[in-house]
Amino acid sequence: MRLRQHIGFVWWMVAIALVSCSAPGKVSHPASVQNPKSQLQSVSLSGKKIVMGQTIYVPIYSHIYHYNSPDHVMDLSATLSVRNTDTASSIILTTVKYYDTDGQLVRQDIDDPVALKPLASTRFFIAADDTRGGSGASYIVEWVSEKTVTAPVIEAVMINTAGGQGLSFVSSGRILQEHGSKK
Repeated sequence: MRLRQHIGFVWWMVAIALVSCSAPGKVSHPASVQNPKSQLQSVSLSGKKIVMGQTIYVPIYSHIYHYNSPDHVMDLSATLSVRNTDTASSIILTTVKYYDTDGQLVRQDIDDPVALKPLASTRFFIAADDTRGGSGASYIVEWVSEKTVTAPVIEAVMINTAGGQGLSFVSSGRILQEHGSKK
């Protein structure tokens, strides 16, 4: 009887915790599946004078090979992180596109230019079971600014925690092209 009471108490506490986590106005989804577009404000580039910007290439590893054979594949989740390092000015993301190993567009994560406020960051998530990118996937991120700003940090974090042992690593973005007048 005592065990039943204890189990009933535990279930009651779990139910209270679940209800309190999903209070009205709160998002109950993990941060990894929330839509980052909701935190970004659409902007128009019409009539704006672009002073600077960059096109950035970020390697993404949707999976990696392990052991002694290319038949052994470890799927990875990936988070592309874009961080505005400027303390005073916003930057505008104009392109966030995910490409597969063959250079084919898999998805476009923003449809219109969006502003990223000073010191703000956003992310774009690829689930471990989304293997469309392959081992040679990549992101192309383009950003611009109406003022001279410090360049954002754009990188990806890949992770796999299956099998009780974790694996994670970071892939830094590389500048492909500079934009604007930089005056």
